[in-house]
Amino acid sequence: MLNRLAAFVVRRGRIVLLAALVATIAAAAIGGGVASHLSSGGFFDPNAPSSKAHDLLASHFHTGDPNMVLLVTAKVARGAPAYTPAVDDPAIGREALAVTEQLGREPSIGSGQVTSYWSLGNAPPLRSKDGTQALILARVTGSDDQVTKSIKAIAPRYQLDNSQLAVEVGGQAQVFHQVGTQVQEDLKRAEMLSLLPTLLLLLLIFRSAVASLLPVAIGALCVVGTLLVLRVITLFTHVSIFSLNLTTALGLGLAIDYSLFIVSRFREEVHRGLDPSQAVVRTIQTAGRTVVFSATTVAVSLAALLVFPLYFLKSFAYAGIAVTILAAVGAVVVLPAILAVLGPRVDLGTLGGRLKARTIPDTEHGFWHRLATTVMRRPVVMGGAVVVLLVVLGSPFRHISFGLPDDRVLPSSATSHLVHQAIRTNFTGNEASAAQIVAPTADPRAAAVIGGYAARLSMIAHVGRVDATTGSYAGGQLVAPPNAASARFTAPGQGGGTWLSAVPTVDPQSAQAETLVHAIRGTPAPFPIIVGGQSAQLVDSKASLGSKLPLAGALIALVTFSVLFLMTGSVVVPVKALVLNLLSLTATFGAMVWIFQQGHLAHFFNFTATGRLETTTPILMFCIAFGLSMDYEVFLLSRIKEEHDRTGDNVSSVALGLERTGRIVTAAALLLAVIFTATATSEVTFLKMFGVGLTMAVLVDATLVRGVLVPAFMRLAGEANWWAPEPLQRLYHRIGLSEGA
Repeated sequence: MLNRLAAFVVRRGRIVLLAALVATIAAAAIGGGVASHLSSGGFFDPNAPSSKAHDLLASHFHTGDPNMVLLVTAKVARGAPAYTPAVDDPAIGREALAVTEQLGREPSIGSGQVTSYWSLGNAPPLRSKDGTQALILARVTGSDDQVTKSIKAIAPRYQLDNSQLAVEVGGQAQVFHQVGTQVQEDLKRAEMLSLLPTLLLLLLIFRSAVASLLPVAIGALCVVGTLLVLRVITLFTHVSIFSLNLTTALGLGLAIDYSLFIVSRFREEVHRGLDPSQAVVRTIQTAGRTVVFSATTVAVSLAALLVFPLYFLKSFAYAGIAVTILAAVGAVVVLPAILAVLGPRVDLGTLGGRLKARTIPDTEHGFWHRLATTVMRRPVVMGGAVVVLLVVLGSPFRHISFGLPDDRVLPSSATSHLVHQAIRTNFTGNEASAAQIVAPTADPRAAAVIGGYAARLSMIAHVGRVDATTGSYAGGQLVAPPNAASARFTAPGQGGGTWLSAVPTVDPQSAQAETLVHAIRGTPAPFPIIVGGQSAQLVDSKASLGSKLPLAGALIALVTFSVLFLMTGSVVVPVKALVLNLLSLTATFGAMVWIFQQGHLAHFFNFTATGRLETTTPILMFCIAFGLSMDYEVFLLSRIKEEHDRTGDNVSSVALGLERTGRIVTAAALLLAVIFTATATSEVTFLKMFGVGLTMAVLVDATLVRGVLVPAFMRLAGEANWWAPEPLQRLYHRIGLSEGA
């Protein structure tokens, strides 16, 4: 297939380029506006009990979690500096009630979805400790996309600051709206920050102005093409806006990665005496085959994200698979067509006139050859030292703790962050974080049964109060009789059903809150119940992700092993690659726990540490980093295998293979590090962690793993590196692939 493709590209190069140009223009026209069709949610399993409770509250009771919070601050009265009016001041109360009523008239909210300190008759849980602040809680109705659109229009109207009141908007809806807006701003900044360093590095690597622009052109092609793919997918399902960051970073990274390999091999073949057309054919047959296999490992690693039910993770799979395939197509089809058309002109704008002398490195005296031979003289000492270092770096990973994204993923200056920080500091209750116990088949007229159940729930540790249709309960006792607001706990119409609200006294994302959810679910109920709320979402998300991890890991391991076996004919080398990559990634995750969970560099990186890592980010980082690590592994092993097939000498083939790929992989790693470092400038904490973590993973893999652990292991294993059972050897000789002639 590759032979036929090579012949076609050489023969019809201009047609290939024209088709690629037309396709790119069409993709830009159709997919350019995809951001407006993307969603900022997708962090929860739609089939989890907490999600079903949320849906039942919306469909059966026409209510749900308050996702909009107004923090009202009473000001010092003008002319009376010594007097600070509390939220109980009649003038403050009248104005705050007016704001409450105005909010209830919003079409996407409605009067039945708004409560406040004042409308509930000065309810203490909604008042701050010092009496200068109080809350208005509201629920914006609709899907994630509808809520985001509504809050974007509503929020500015309620950011008030007059002589009596200051009002700021928070709540989950505002948090995710601000996160989505911040992501788009961060993406533009990252692109600007990475563009110039990337171009300069490419110019230094290729030493030719024309050649250095080729990877950028391929990167633009695959990024724009992926935007079109995402736009098509949005017609059928939700796609997360965060996938745009992966599209840009991974698209440019892989396109540059693969283009480096293709162009370098093309120059190598020309230097050996082939004319440009023959060099293109030989490049596709060799480096092109490696690119295809490398892209397969990256795409499969990202495809593992499809097994998880959260569309946040699925979205990264959609974007990652598309961008990887397009990067491979660009590198194996479009780039060779450009090389075939340009021929020697690919080296126009050469720097310093020394291109030919540097095209092929000195394979016996180069840096990577010397490093490999040095390591292989003392493989136990040098390899063992690196293993110890990686284990030490990875040790904090034992203490990893997971949570859901909240306002603290935003900068401390964001309004929603300020609102929720004030609630955490100045308020004793967690009204907006209550657990909902939904009983769709319960008889709301059975007051004694409902009241008894509510009283039992109120005796659970860390439950501050339970509200039900029969009143409010604390410590097993009725503390407030039913009032006008109690009617919301009964389903409208004749369908029956009720629900209860358990207000926690602890952080909704703490370990105590998770224990509380299990305790509520374990308390005998007189009717079937489903438990929802923020803490239940955390419990369910961890359970859902944990149940799918073995399948995702097995899929990655199986396909990676198969690809490396088909390239090497060995069962030892693929196992080695899997073990070393896991060791490298453990070190990366240990560092992420130390930095982002424990907050040791919070001031340097400018984020708010919460003592937890967002549940989906480590999984996402693992799949991407594993794919990129195997990307380098494929490049290195392909050249080692080629040299071993030619010479039969294990030691020299490792040193020569490392030297042949050293400059290319180092350059690719530096370029990826630049791109991911630009992503790390994001103001959103989990994207910052994404950028920092992947930068570290790429650099560790391209230096310590490739430069020390791989040659050390290959030296210790000797010729056993290439061992496989007899049946697998026969299979390899039938279908195995190699870059060798």
